[in-house]
Amino acid sequence: MISIEVNGEKRTFKGFPFKRLIDVLRQDFGLMGTKEGCGEGECGACTVLVNGEPVNSCLIPVCQVEGTRIETVESLGRPASPNVLQKAFLEKGGSQCGICTPGMLMTAWAWVRGGGSDKPQAIRNVLAGNLCRCTGYQHIVNAVVQAVRDRKKIIRNPKSTIQNRKSK
Repeated sequence: MISIEVNGEKRTFKGFPFKRLIDVLRQDFGLMGTKEGCGEGECGACTVLVNGEPVNSCLIPVCQVEGTRIETVESLGRPASPNVLQKAFLEKGGSQCGICTPGMLMTAWAWVRGGGSDKPQAIRNVLAGNLCRCTGYQHIVNAVVQAVRDRKKIIRNPKSTIQNRKSK
């Protein structure tokens, strides 16, 4: 039995310990947001956060994440209340067909949440392991720039953000 925390919930997996993490998330836990692109760790579509760090879930056997904290795209927000990064992706057109989007969001979220820079070249470097076949990446980079800047505003003035949420 393998114990992990997924999106803040304690979960256990009773199965083959070398089953890929992406398959456990999708097939066993019903979390369909994580997508499989290449299945070889080359495209980043399957990126999830393990203890806050982006990893390709298609390469990781579930036994290697015993006792860790996993975050999938489902942890970010809901359609009625997207987080700062999801909102920026919507506003800047950062999502096209949707295959790469969950992986892009998770990699970018680690960057935004970790206090990453809003410099476009730094963001491009961070997202280099996530491939998108639909865009030239500019809309994605613009979305991450906006999210970093919006997050800094929230941190500088957290009281007004809480008040704004309460008034909605």
